[in-house]
Amino acid sequence: MRKGIIDRFEGSFAVVEIEGSTEDIPKELLPYDCSVGNVLTISDNKITVDKTETLKRKEEF
Repeated sequence: MRKGIIDRFEGSFAVVEIEGSTEDIPKELLPYDCSVGNVLTISDNKITVDKTETLKRKEEF
């Protein structure tokens, strides 16, 4: 299992920061309600929003 943060959207991809580097992930693989700054949990070809970590991160800013 990996964690990533949505940095931005470019066309049909989300640019996700994972462990200090970025990966382009097709939008269709993401949950429909994703937005910039969301923390993602990526495991076994399933991607979910970690709502607890996302909320913590937003509170820090």
